[in-house]
Amino acid sequence: MENKQALQILEKQLKALEQKKIAVSPLIADLKKLREITLDLNNPVVTKSLRLAYEHLETNNDFLIGIPADEPINEDQLNTTNNTSSSIESLQYYLSLFTDLNKKNNILDLKEYNNAFLVF
Repeated sequence: MENKQALQILEKQLKALEQKKIAVSPLIADLKKLREITLDLNNPVVTKSLRLAYEHLETNNDFLIGIPADEPINEDQLNTTNNTSSSIESLQYYLSLFTDLNKKNNILDLKEYNNAFLVF
């Protein structure tokens, strides 16, 4: 992402996660700000992902989606990925995907997260 404000928000949240704590309310507010910023990108995967993420956090008060597997997975396997990584590690990875949206794999992983949010 090339927007300076968006990168600052991402950096702030990634630093907060290094403390191994998820501050849900500020994170939700920042994800909503990021979503507003990314509307200009005209990238529906990114915009949808941010909305699904903050809705997931609002509903569950935690980030309960695991890091996507390297191989394609089916819907039955989505819930099993939750146990392979901590919520903090997965959230850190998820947020790091937004730092470089020009990488094809980052967009593919965001699509995997979107599918997991919908199935959850």
